[in-house]
Amino acid sequence: MSNQTPTPPIAVPAHDENQLMAERRDKLKAMRQRQADGHGVAFPNDIKPSHHAAELFAAHGDKTNEQLEPMALKVNVAGRMMLKRVMGKASFATLQDTSFGPSGGRIQLYINNEGVGEEVHAAFKHWDLGDIVSASGTLFRTKTGELSIHATSLRLVTKSLRPLPDKFHGVADQEVKYRQRYVDLITDASARQRFANRSKAVSSMRSFMVANDFLEVETPMLHPIPGGANAKPFVTHHNALDQQMFLRIAPELYLKRLIVGGFERVFEINRSFRNEGISVRHNPEFTMMEFYAAWWNYLDLMTFTEDLIRHVAQQVTGGTVLTYQGKTVDLSQPFERLTIREAILKHTDAGAHVDDAAWLLNALKKLGKFSAKDRLDARSLPSLQVTYFEEMVEEKLLQPTFIMEHPTEISPLARANDARPEVTERFELYITGREFGNGFSELNDAEDQAARFLAQSDAKDGGDEEAMHYDADYVRALEYGMPPTGGCGIGIDRFMMLLTDSASIRDVILFPALRHEA
Repeated sequence: MSNQTPTPPIAVPAHDENQLMAERRDKLKAMRQRQADGHGVAFPNDIKPSHHAAELFAAHGDKTNEQLEPMALKVNVAGRMMLKRVMGKASFATLQDTSFGPSGGRIQLYINNEGVGEEVHAAFKHWDLGDIVSASGTLFRTKTGELSIHATSLRLVTKSLRPLPDKFHGVADQEVKYRQRYVDLITDASARQRFANRSKAVSSMRSFMVANDFLEVETPMLHPIPGGANAKPFVTHHNALDQQMFLRIAPELYLKRLIVGGFERVFEINRSFRNEGISVRHNPEFTMMEFYAAWWNYLDLMTFTEDLIRHVAQQVTGGTVLTYQGKTVDLSQPFERLTIREAILKHTDAGAHVDDAAWLLNALKKLGKFSAKDRLDARSLPSLQVTYFEEMVEEKLLQPTFIMEHPTEISPLARANDARPEVTERFELYITGREFGNGFSELNDAEDQAARFLAQSDAKDGGDEEAMHYDADYVRALEYGMPPTGGCGIGIDRFMMLLTDSASIRDVILFPALRHEA
């Protein structure tokens, strides 16, 4: 067996992509002709790889060639050809499969006439980068120390008709990464790892919930009335029912119907849709987990949410001290709990003016928050405080912080504080200056809920597109009686941004919303 050292690939002049595709189509045409003549199959369907690169490196990555040769390990792999070096009597190729590990799911093939035969070797020399190939052979280590397979059989499984991006730079255009995610995943091992970590995180969340006696449920994505959040919905039409429908903006009202029905703890990992802006932290279609527990209040929810966040971070990253965009985020310490008022006092120089509605209003005007047409006379002190908080404090909350006591007027589903009815038993979780979760003691007073819905309907009639509709069936459900309940929603996409150190929400969504190509 040869341990010939590969030489660097020869630089090839750039070709027009259409010309390269034409050449590849000609090769596929020749393959189809060979199939018609009874020689092979253009797209074989009997490939069953028995090994992956990661497991081979895990089991044998520390062995020398002197240790490997006597073992004569027979392996069978398949993957996409990412590198190719033809050097006369010997050739090298690098296959990339779906596994993860230090090798990036890649392993090298050593190909010569002795191993695969002159005809197959000659055919291989005309294969292209991006082609999907299967190979069987013996594991060994080259003189340069690279774990490799000396191929004894080689097959072209799928012909790639489009050339891959430059192997050293991958996809450079960010929009192409999002629009053609399949190319991004092929060329960027970190992208594959990022989405594998996302899957691991969601699985970890699910197992944590089940271990804590929550029942996973599924609720409708098509709603006759949009509800559960203040947001502008996507509108569609149900032909069979001949009625207007709305894509779900939140599963909240259906999940609480299940609490009314007798389930004590429920959760749903759901896709929701809000017809709003797109930014580095917003996508119109997003994933969140909502959970509801009877006999819990917002204090119980904060403790549980903190435990959940810490558990998932540990499972996915191996620790609870993370780095996000160059800054350290420590999930190991107890999350700080502040009211909106306390947060303003801590993070601004407002001082005693925090309780002065006129001062807050003037400060917000200077920030350009209000226009002449805004009904400023209707703004309560808690409402002004939360707006000031959003403008002056929110982005400063790098470390995990629960912000509590949101105004009742903007929290139509939350229970009002018994001592201060102008605010609710509600919290939002902030990390890296962004909201990660929203939870509260649920309003279970049917008459109060009906009044809140009516106030929302008035706001909608006044032009507020994000105000809620009156949901008569949900009020009817509450009239049967719902036990004291706590509920929370966690934005999974933003959580994944933190766990994978991603600057944009589009980096953690496989197929983010984009304008349709012309």
